Amino acid sequence: MFRTRVKICGITREQDLADAVRLGADALGLVFYPPSPRYLDDGRAAMLARRSPPFVTLVGLFVNEDAAVVRRIVSAVPLQLLQFHGEEDAAYCAQFGLPYIKAARVRPGLDLLEYAASFPDARGLLLDAHVDGYGGAGRTFDWGLIPQGLPQPVILSGGLHAGNVAAAIEAVRPWAVDVSSGVELAGGVKDAQKIAEFVAGVRSADAR
Repeated sequence: MFRTRVKICGITREQDLADAVRLGADALGLVFYPPSPRYLDDGRAAMLARRSPPFVTLVGLFVNEDAAVVRRIVSAVPLQLLQFHGEEDAAYCAQFGLPYIKAARVRPGLDLLEYAASFPDARGLLLDAHVDGYGGAGRTFDWGLIPQGLPQPVILSGGLHAGNVAAAIEAVRPWAVDVSSGVELAGGVKDAQKIAEFVAGVRSADAR
């Protein structure tokens, strides 16, 4: 049975990190985008990273950040994967000595095959809703816009929660799903019960 991987993004608290890991998260997202309510400074992020156990991937999320700032954070926080969510090009994304995934804000008219081809070194393509600003704002998008044959593994994001994640997996069959607000009580404050229900929804879809 194929196992869809689960990324819990926007971790800000030690308890949420521990709950996410205990309940089956494969990856944890740390947000380095200052306008986000889930933003972490270097010191807080490094402290959380030290509490992450082995075999759980720590992902650093950036949006159009100055390269010097990314380098500083990479040197201070033991990240294993970078996620770029803005208008960064492939040369920018590849310069930091770590593997990366690239987000695409999906909308009608966006050629995802062309977009994916412009990031040949990306380890995955994270597909999110197109809204004002960055991040999906808890909104889904039309999964029918995702073409067959994307060259990178697909990480499905955008408005996912326990009530729709099984249907999303059945429709798209992504490599992984990414959730943030769908398992929260408030911005940056996760809820263990919602995480448990989300992971159960993923496993339910995997078993079908």
